[in-house]
Amino acid sequence: MDLTRVIKPWKLHPHKTRTFVNATIIDPVSGELIPKATIKLSEGLISRVDIDGSPSSEENTGDVIDLSGKYVCPGLIDCHVHIAVTPGEADLRAYKDMTERISLLRQPHVLKTMLGRGFTSIRDCGGASLAMKEAVEEGVLPGPRMFIAGMALSQTGGHGDMRGPHDDKLCCGGSISGISRIVDGPAECYKFARDELRQGADFIKIMGGGGVASPTDRIEHVQFSDEEIKAIVTVAKNAGTYVTSHSYTPQAIQQAINLGVRGIEHGNLLDLETAKMMAEKDCFLTPTLIAHVMSKQMNFLPAKGALKNDEVLEKGLRAMKMAADTGVTVCFGSDLLGPMHFAQSKEFSVRSKVLSSLQILQSATINAARLLMREDCLGQIREGFAADMLVLDRNPLEDITVLDRAEETILGVIKDGRVYESRLEGLKREI
Repeated sequence: MDLTRVIKPWKLHPHKTRTFVNATIIDPVSGELIPKATIKLSEGLISRVDIDGSPSSEENTGDVIDLSGKYVCPGLIDCHVHIAVTPGEADLRAYKDMTERISLLRQPHVLKTMLGRGFTSIRDCGGASLAMKEAVEEGVLPGPRMFIAGMALSQTGGHGDMRGPHDDKLCCGGSISGISRIVDGPAECYKFARDELRQGADFIKIMGGGGVASPTDRIEHVQFSDEEIKAIVTVAKNAGTYVTSHSYTPQAIQQAINLGVRGIEHGNLLDLETAKMMAEKDCFLTPTLIAHVMSKQMNFLPAKGALKNDEVLEKGLRAMKMAADTGVTVCFGSDLLGPMHFAQSKEFSVRSKVLSSLQILQSATINAARLLMREDCLGQIREGFAADMLVLDRNPLEDITVLDRAEETILGVIKDGRVYESRLEGLKREI
């Protein structure tokens, strides 16, 4: 009897050894295609890549799958999601009544569908728990590899404080509001940043400026004092990780990056001076334009939020192009909430209006891997990297929008060497 399977009956079976022959590898570093390649997967890793078109007999061990006419792309990475704000309600106001228990029961659906769209890794910027991350890692449920912030940190009345202006209920000392904790003053910032790391956070997310969905702040607000941000950055650096900030305006972005914040979420109102500062300091930008597009289309926000959404939507594309042209490392993000998760891949089409297909693919592979501090194992089809890959019937370097239509163009989704989705003959789905 295998006691490990008695204790954890969901334990995944050992990895199969697989060899893909005659594949065309998409290299997001060079933007080139590598034809007639052989890719061997074993123990969850890419153990060998041959590009001379003549696999040795060693490569013929295990399952052999012929990918003639097919493309192999690294697994995609979404750097800004919120899996805890699940489908089930029509607009943001209804989510005030959603309990943690309801959310937890719905999150597996969100994770499974993300994986089906080709996202083999995600970075949750507020709300995801260590328990859910571990459930995916252990094989309890299928989903992307998760990097989590735990609860985002917000000041009282900031973007993470979901109380309305007529709500006189006091909230302080790390109280949870939606997907955030409310913290004020350096002492609370030290304490609760440390506590998020204790509870499994991979990085710290702060609400550094005003937001669209929050009821009592304005987009132009700068949130947290210098001392508060310094405290949070100190905690993260001491633990070998980083801080990212929800910031739309130049003022909020400059404050954050001057104090050591490593990433900026959204950045729709970015100006040239600030973009140059970000490039000089190697600060990452993760735009999330599809969230604004879908919020408008689905009438998801209350009236005040809808007005703020219109303001940032029209300027977001210009800001993203400015950042890319200035040399800022741009990452892929969606930031979809509630019923809008289905539109995750449509961010590719939105970006295609101002960026090249290669730039967009890089944002969801090698750039994202750098932000996650996993550039040595994610984002490329290379020996020693995680066996995260997509089999496609079309070339996204010619038209990145093919990734919008996962059900048509993605023939196989492999994460950690296991087949989670397949429409290919000879490649059976395992999970």
